[in-house]
Amino acid sequence: MITFFVALILLTIAFVWFRMSMQTWLVAATAVMGIGLVTGTTNWFLSIVMLLVTIPLLVLLFFAPELRRKLLTDPLYKLVKNSMPPISQTEQEAIDAGTVWWDAELFSGKPHWDKLMSLPKPMLNQEERAFIDGPVEELCEMSDDWEISHVKNDLPENVWQYIKDQRFFGLNASKEYGGHGFSSYAQSCIVQKLSTRSGTVAVTVMVPNSLGPAELLYHYGTEEQKDYYLPRLSQGKEVPCFGLTNPWAGSDAAGMPDSGMVCKGMRDGKEVLGFRINWEKRYITLGPVATLLGLAFKAYDPDKLLGEEYDLGITCVLIPTDTEGVSIGTRHLPLNASFQNGPNWGKDVFVPLDWVIGGPAQIGQGWRMLMESLAAGRGISLPAAGAGAAKVAARTSGAYARIREQFGLEIGKFEGVEEVLGAIGGLTYLLDAGRVVMTSALELGEKPAIMSAIVKQQCTDLSRTVVNHAMDLHGGKGICMGPGNYLARAYQQIPIGITVEGANILTRSLIIFGQGAMRCHPYLLKEVKAVNNPDVEQGRADFDEAMSDHIQYVMANKMRSFALGLSRGRLTQGVGYGVIRKYSQQIEHLSASFAWLSDMTLMILGGDLKRKEMLSGRFADALSNLYLASSALKRFKDNGEDANEAPLVEWACQYALYQAQQAIDGILRNFPVKILGILMRIAIFPSGRYMQLPDDKLNQSVAEILQQPGEVRDRLTEDMYISGSENEISAQIEKALQLSIESASLRKRLKKQNLEQTADIGFEDWLGKLESNGDISLEESDMLRRNREVVSQVISVDDFAPIECSNKTNSHLDYREAG
Repeated sequence: MITFFVALILLTIAFVWFRMSMQTWLVAATAVMGIGLVTGTTNWFLSIVMLLVTIPLLVLLFFAPELRRKLLTDPLYKLVKNSMPPISQTEQEAIDAGTVWWDAELFSGKPHWDKLMSLPKPMLNQEERAFIDGPVEELCEMSDDWEISHVKNDLPENVWQYIKDQRFFGLNASKEYGGHGFSSYAQSCIVQKLSTRSGTVAVTVMVPNSLGPAELLYHYGTEEQKDYYLPRLSQGKEVPCFGLTNPWAGSDAAGMPDSGMVCKGMRDGKEVLGFRINWEKRYITLGPVATLLGLAFKAYDPDKLLGEEYDLGITCVLIPTDTEGVSIGTRHLPLNASFQNGPNWGKDVFVPLDWVIGGPAQIGQGWRMLMESLAAGRGISLPAAGAGAAKVAARTSGAYARIREQFGLEIGKFEGVEEVLGAIGGLTYLLDAGRVVMTSALELGEKPAIMSAIVKQQCTDLSRTVVNHAMDLHGGKGICMGPGNYLARAYQQIPIGITVEGANILTRSLIIFGQGAMRCHPYLLKEVKAVNNPDVEQGRADFDEAMSDHIQYVMANKMRSFALGLSRGRLTQGVGYGVIRKYSQQIEHLSASFAWLSDMTLMILGGDLKRKEMLSGRFADALSNLYLASSALKRFKDNGEDANEAPLVEWACQYALYQAQQAIDGILRNFPVKILGILMRIAIFPSGRYMQLPDDKLNQSVAEILQQPGEVRDRLTEDMYISGSENEISAQIEKALQLSIESASLRKRLKKQNLEQTADIGFEDWLGKLESNGDISLEESDMLRRNREVVSQVISVDDFAPIECSNKTNSHLDYREAG
């Protein structure tokens, strides 16, 4: 019996370590058990039981396809076909949109690390770096966020003009059309830097470069449309916006009531075919100042002027905003953000067919176009803005904790503050790593719909957590608005990023796993297509092939999950060495567990899973955190595996893997079949749940990085705007940190000698007394004076005369003219 179990364990170890196929393992297991039975070296009863399992599996899966179809896959085909809920056209288009990449590797249960780790480190080329150090830096310098958000409630005219003159609306447009032709990584870095200065400037720049007319035109427009509009958009001669959201259909954009009927109308003195459109849109960024409106609506052909179809589907058109019947120009005030945003509507607006993006051939293709184009907004702009807010919070919180003293001690030395700083630094590292890996995928030509949903949801959520922590740390400094407050606007407006481009609740509970299961699973989509194939015989054959592979896949992931859970990941090779190897092994364990658990859940719930949004949300949490942890490892590798950076990557991986583990545990606790959930828990965590949140020592190490100027801190907050003017708060806090460190030993000596300032003497008199007594030199006195002055600037909060606090609005301004 001992020999039997030793043989079985060795076979399983070999299966996991060498990544054997299921066929190879079954053949090896059958051979070993057969030899053991014949020679009498293994327990005869257990060997026979094992052979009664492996031989039928071998025969059915590999050597008797006709028998397999008769006994297994044909009955399953009928069951699935009869029980599968119908997939709507919009659901199908969402599933078909985009591509899969690293997300599919994590979903496989056996990720191939070369696909991620062999990618070159994202780098800015010379032209991109010059643009960030030049026009982007200058735009930041000329943008006073307090003036923008409190005084004007809009960008000043010179800022609007500079954005247009420097072609900020054409960051990703090719040079052929007057744009810059920058990479996705460069675009992300530009938006990130702008967001560290002014959220209004960042949003104004990022929207025309993400989901909007330019993005849709570039991929789907006719040559005539591209040649006319793209240069005008890149050069700022047109200000674009895109109308999707209807008051009666927010997240359910496919349910919009906006409609257009095919009809004949007059255009330039000629009768032409077109649409008579009625719509109502809201939350449209740049809408109040837009000159060109992209519009999504449902197209219908009641008189069959284009063919026999009545319902033509969602269609996208371009409409100059001065077209008769278009009403646009009023504003929303989303959390008092000052970027232009507002509603628009149209009454019986006639739109010729050649205004359809892509021409008449693209009528009804709007939803597919939108789903494929969402990767830019979700994958570039919003994660970049989230990373910018987090970097400001991380850099300023570390400095503030070092210079601010309470009870005679720097607040950064209090353990409660160290705990918060650890989270700020670790989460900033984690979300920024996710941002960068996403841009790498886009540069490969991928359109990863699921990954972009993960990055959007996680980066905006984690950014909110980071900024909340920073606000807690700053206390009263954080809550008093004014030019000297570098956190409050981000704290106030982060919910906007969480809401747009698919609200995070919807993204987490419906999209990431709901669509990810279909797109990322190696066999599920093939099976669904086979079941829906109108050629029944071909469908059965395709289903048989996919299901045969699927069964092997489930068995393999079950074995990998158990073996890696028992060994806590050590039975797999992972990738790299040291820190990277350790956490890549744990990622592989959770990846195999996630894949097996996904299949078991799909098997039990089938199509009902899409209505089990709490379970779907937990699957999304697991997949998202596996993506973030692997992104953190990639970042660490790209940075040369610097030992000084190790606390950050360890904190990030421990946090993300703990969250993934908890998500899997939550699925098991709420599994529809309780006894099955208990048994699967034993199989997935046979040695217990071993992943833990970062401990106190690691929190303190990360906190120290944020409070100490150096390469690691600079790398963490790379491309954050810091003013060159000593009158600006971003420069003042950096100077205060420097002087605080330089004067630390002197202040420590004075404290030790009981020479600190007392309540009965003013600061200057105290310095004079120390100088006259020979306790400090003139240089030391000047250092203490400069340190006090700049620290006072940083810790002070703004105050205003009563008249300045009166309710003033700019509602009388004509924003379109001002813009």
